[in-house]
Amino acid sequence: MSTTSTDRITLTGSHRRALTRLTRAARSEQRLVIRAKIVLAAAEGLSVAATARSLRVCEDTVRKWRRRWCAAPGLASLVDAPRSGWPATFTAVQVARVKAIACTLPADAWLPLARWSCPELARHAVAAGVCASISPATVRRWLSQDALKPWQYRSWIFVTDPGFPAKAARVLDLYDRQWKGQPLGPNDYVVSADEKTSIQARCRCHPTLAPGASRAMRVNHDYDRAGAVAYLAAYDVHRGQVFGRCEDSTGIEPFSRLVAQVMEHEPYKSADRVFWIVDNGSSHRGQAAIHRLAQQYPNAVMVHTPVNASWLNQIEIYFSIVQRKALSPNDFTDIDQVIARLASFETRYNRTARPFKWKFTTADLDDLLTRLDNHKHSPAQPRAA
Repeated sequence: MSTTSTDRITLTGSHRRALTRLTRAARSEQRLVIRAKIVLAAAEGLSVAATARSLRVCEDTVRKWRRRWCAAPGLASLVDAPRSGWPATFTAVQVARVKAIACTLPADAWLPLARWSCPELARHAVAAGVCASISPATVRRWLSQDALKPWQYRSWIFVTDPGFPAKAARVLDLYDRQWKGQPLGPNDYVVSADEKTSIQARCRCHPTLAPGASRAMRVNHDYDRAGAVAYLAAYDVHRGQVFGRCEDSTGIEPFSRLVAQVMEHEPYKSADRVFWIVDNGSSHRGQAAIHRLAQQYPNAVMVHTPVNASWLNQIEIYFSIVQRKALSPNDFTDIDQVIARLASFETRYNRTARPFKWKFTTADLDDLLTRLDNHKHSPAQPRAA
């Protein structure tokens, strides 16, 4: 076909519908719309010059897309041809080596760093001869491709308690209202208890300023210590109620007073059984604590979490709420103000409290222990030289 002729491009019905749909779609790219209109105009018999005038493009553009369509009819012919682009500055091997460095510890390279940052990775890549120069932004872009963030870290701990599976399952069964394979009765209760130690009263040297327009709350860094207090609390797992008290320190006697605060009142006083879930702190550790509680209250049963597994104790969730909502930032004139704040917050919390939606089950526990066991027996990875 002559590039100056008015010969028509013959369109099939499916091609015409596809081109028309492309020109009418709100999300179509404008350049594709123009190219589709050039082909439709040719199919209607318009000349190159007339098409160029109506679409306000040059005649060479009209000729180009007519030729493209004639060579390979279809919407694919309206797309830009692949371009080589700017030559790559870094090779795939260099990119892989930087990512490999990010997956090692800085100590492996004898660097006095706790963790990598993008500037440190860029500096080390140059020093190690990976490349002549590289910017931190380029390193950040490469790491984002594999969701690598070596500047972040999470702490973890190995299971050291030989009785961990049985102890943890016992606690999880109680959360699920089970005990030794039998469902708990309507007059059985589960209480989670612990101590939050050394809550200081920090009297700021200058008053705390309330937040304002484009300004966060301001808390003076300097403070005077005005004493400390321990907050002991018991949480009814299935009713969502909290019973707390402040003591000068922790120990057997303060914890016994917390137990009395709960057990000497209904419905716990006349309950068939009250299960007390506690960790292995010195105030309630071992068989001695179990016997001591049973002697004081025959319907009370103490259940210990595994060693280093306080995360299984639901009272820790409440303590985190107290820390975030009532104690941070810490700005109290004296210890009595701390005690009053904790008591008032507890009352406020109990008005609208609901049981926590505990989702970690014994099935999740089995899966966790299996993964830990596989990790323990996997071959050790050699450290980079």
